[in-house]
Amino acid sequence: MMRKLLLFFDRRKYKASLFFLLSAASATCIALVLARVAYSNSTRYVGLIWNLFLAWIPFALAYLAYALSWQRKLVYFTIPAFALLWLIFFPNAPYILTDFQHLTEQAANVPVWFDVIMLIWFAWTGLMLGVISLYLMQNIIKREFGRTIGWLFVSVVSLLSSGGIYIGRFIRWNSWDIISSPFGFASELLNQAIDPSVRSIGFISLYTLFFLFVYITLYVFGHLLQEQSGTS
Repeated sequence: MMRKLLLFFDRRKYKASLFFLLSAASATCIALVLARVAYSNSTRYVGLIWNLFLAWIPFALAYLAYALSWQRKLVYFTIPAFALLWLIFFPNAPYILTDFQHLTEQAANVPVWFDVIMLIWFAWTGLMLGVISLYLMQNIIKREFGRTIGWLFVSVVSLLSSGGIYIGRFIRWNSWDIISSPFGFASELLNQAIDPSVRSIGFISLYTLFFLFVYITLYVFGHLLQEQSGTS
């Protein structure tokens, strides 16, 4: 029994290590915020913990969808149901990068370098949760519909998530509003689409390019490591 258990974990050691690293990074993020609260007696950045929790939701949904998609009877239910729910929450992962704008409101009693490092931890963890969850969803799409559709999926999701981040940061709507107030959210989205501002076009375009660059770079690097291990 123990041998089978060890063999099970050995076959999944990299997946387990990745989950452990993301969990450790999240724990570090929370510890940094709590240390800041204790030092400054201010709860200013406590909201980052909630943002990080929201970033874990698309990761969990993508992993569950990936696991269920291997069962052929469930795959055509899994893809549309989980993909829609995952897409609603996905912008919360890369959204944390925009929290760097809070540095312009720096508190006098906390060193700037501490807040910078803390925000880097949160941004990196959120970004990785987003990249990995997108990779899992892309694998499902690629397996069922081909490589081209898989990359088209990545491009569309990057664009839509950038729009979602813009709405969350500047218009102050969030993922829960899509569920709790779908008509109000749809109306606001339609107004933005009909009459976009220069700020919205610039932000969404630049953020889409940035996220695609990060994703493709990590994707290529991962496959480079696979090539090296295959020739060694």
